Amino acid sequence: MQLTIQGAAREVTGSCHLVQVHGKTILLDCGMFQGRRSEVQRKNLTLPVPIEQIDAVVLSHAHIDHSGRLPLLVRNGYTKAIHATQATCDLCEPMLADSAHIQEKDAEHLAWHKREHFEPLYGMRDAARTAELMVAHDYGERFEVAPGVFVTFSEAGHILGSASVTLEVTNGAHVKRLVFSGDIGRSGLPIIRDPAPPQGADWVLMESTYGNRDHGTVEDARALLAKVVRETAARGGRVLVPAFAVGRTQELVYDLHQLADAGEIPRLPIYIDSPLATKATEVFERNADVFDQTERFVRSHNGTSLFQFPLLRYTPDREDSKKLSQSTGPMVIISASGMCESGRIVHHLQQGASNPRNTILIVGFQAEHTLGRRIVERREVIKTFGVEVPLKAQVAVLNGYSAHADRTELSNWLRAVRERSPRLKDVFLVHGEPEAQDAFGAQLRERGYRVHMPVLGEKLSLG
Repeated sequence: MQLTIQGAAREVTGSCHLVQVHGKTILLDCGMFQGRRSEVQRKNLTLPVPIEQIDAVVLSHAHIDHSGRLPLLVRNGYTKAIHATQATCDLCEPMLADSAHIQEKDAEHLAWHKREHFEPLYGMRDAARTAELMVAHDYGERFEVAPGVFVTFSEAGHILGSASVTLEVTNGAHVKRLVFSGDIGRSGLPIIRDPAPPQGADWVLMESTYGNRDHGTVEDARALLAKVVRETAARGGRVLVPAFAVGRTQELVYDLHQLADAGEIPRLPIYIDSPLATKATEVFERNADVFDQTERFVRSHNGTSLFQFPLLRYTPDREDSKKLSQSTGPMVIISASGMCESGRIVHHLQQGASNPRNTILIVGFQAEHTLGRRIVERREVIKTFGVEVPLKAQVAVLNGYSAHADRTELSNWLRAVRERSPRLKDVFLVHGEPEAQDAFGAQLRERGYRVHMPVLGEKLSLG
């Protein structure tokens, strides 16, 4: 068995890994790279392997840095199955359509700006055909993706439908297992169930996004959210929240719902200004059967009422979104994209980043070279749509809202895997920037693990 790292190598986007065994090729994820436009354009256009060599795709979850190049495979002729959980299949349909719309609009913009033709990475039709290829599976179901190669999904606890993947290779009575963590979530997150570490691993391919730091608690994050809303409202400002449309937005709605019910925030309008977040929330409502029923607030609300309360307003229509810029008074605006690289949040930042009464609230990881990272670094000037805007708004960062496990949680997850895997040989770290990955790798080596940090394109023989 050979493992080739084709993405998320010493960085946190572009998740994509090839497993070649028994003469077959299985692709684990095929995500979009994000960062410097010139660099990611080249990476995103590069196929991980010739299309005719791919026998199956296994998708860990719906986030675009894990699923975003699937329509590119389809555009280039891929027609076989894409395996995922039911909720991931449901989420990918609107998410990939949204991504395709962005690709088409970006190509139009470049064509107009540079006066030459630009081909989008893929289009809406490719996204629709991708959705048709997706095959849904239950957690715990063991299914065959190639002769002698079986997959089982276990709860990753990251977003709705997220999974860790156990890839089991059989050769007669001989069995070997590669566990791909996907993105590991945190215990105690609202709505989403806690991670369930797999067992029986010979090798682990593992994310390391926050391998060098620990988060605050979920309870602390909720209290800080309330504090930011109260203080910004007292200044007469807006809270502008760049948030991933899937997962983070629903968690924020959940907490704001609780805070509003408890009277811990003023009664001000809260807008979800993202068509994708609106559609994703509808998917959440349809998949309430996989919510974490240990949460009292979840149990006391059905799937629909959890994401609806009097202060909350969804603005999927473009005209409703435009009206927000003309509105006055304190408000909260939650809008995609989470790293501020596209979407309506960029318009809100262009209009609101220069106002010192406002707060830009960062609630998720910001990759290098993104607008979100420049805001976290509190640059004096940021650029939106080519226009320089002075950054005078307050900037608040709440890492407690991360859906990624922190250093301690990652270590605990791996320890649980090892306790159930007496034959565990090697751990391969992906999906982490060098500083975080190196620190986590050193910690794991001290605890007796054999750790490798592969680079892009590296081929690893698993025996």
